[in-house]
Order: sequence, then C-alpha cells, then structure tokens
Amino acid sequence: MRTGSVSRKTAETEISVEINLDGTGSYDNQTGVGFFDHMLDQLSRHSLIDFKIRAKGDYHIDDHHTVEDTGIALGQALVQALGDKRGINRYGECHLPMDDAQVRAALDLSARPFLVWNVDIPTQKIGAFDTELVREFFTAFSTHGGITLHIDQLHGVNSHHIVEAAFKAVARALRTAVETDPRKATDIPSTKGAL
Repeated sequence: MRTGSVSRKTAETEISVEINLDGTGSYDNQTGVGFFDHMLDQLSRHSLIDFKIRAKGDYHIDDHHTVEDTGIALGQALVQALGDKRGINRYGECHLPMDDAQVRAALDLSARPFLVWNVDIPTQKIGAFDTELVREFFTAFSTHGGITLHIDQLHGVNSHHIVEAAFKAVARALRTAVETDPRKATDIPSTKGAL
C-alpha cells in the first residue's frame, strides 16, 4: 500500500493528513473551512486517492494559515506515499470543463517544484472563502509535493466553477501521474535513475 501520514503543528495550525494512493477516492476532510473541504473532497474523489484530513487553525484571524498548511502537509504526505516513485507514470494532464469554465492542468512528479498559475478568479469571495487562497494552496502543495504544476484557465466567468474545475483538473492529472505504468512497473521514470 502506498500511503502517507503527516502531522504538522505550529503556533497557527494543527494539521493531520492521511492518504492512500491506491484507494477509491473516499474522503473525510474536516478543516473548519467549508468551501475548502468541498474542494479537497473533489481532489480526492477525482484522483482516486483516499484522503483523511483534520485541521484546526487560527480562524479568528482568517483561513490563510489553515489552507496553506493543509497544502504543505498534503504535499509532504504525497512525497511519503510515492517513495522512490518506481513504476509511476510521473506525468499527468487534464482539460476539464465545468459549465462555463474550462481549466487545463499538467503536472510532473519531478521533485522540482514549480507552479505556473494562469487563473483569473473574478470575485474575491466564494461564500466566506477568500479566493486568493486557491493559489496559496496549490503553491504549498506543489512546493512540498515536489510537483511541477501548470494550471491554466481557458474559459470561465463563474468563480465557483473556475475553482472547482481547477481542483478537478489537478485531481485527474494527479490520478494519471501516480498510477503504475504496467510496461515499466519496476523502473524509475527518469534517465537519471532517481526522482
């Protein structure tokens, strides 16, 4: 079983993350940030990676630390679960439509973190959620997960649809990348011999 478990406690947040790369997309996410939980549920369901996430944060300030630190812990759990990355596809991509929105995600589990973010979310809030935190989450996740991650919005006018399409597109790309390549199931997918 390719699993990862990370606990992270700071003066601002207390986070625990458990993932199973070979799951079915079952999830149990409780961060105290409703819209963010909904997005984490999408990330789990569409990647087929099981998530159990618990977070407590300094909500009296705002949701920033909770969202960012969850991204950090989730990225660390991914690295742990992947191990030496032997046999994985490594790359994944998805063009995902959601009503008016279409978002493209492409990623490489390269251990070389980099985020390209071409997404224009038209509103500052979705309900009570600060939309600028979407980029903060993906920055933390890609940095601590060692992911080269490109997210590009091709269309979209509805903020909820754009953000949800981004999470789902990343999920589907991640699903492909972490899956085993049956033709190279014992090899590390790099000419370097390590990732």
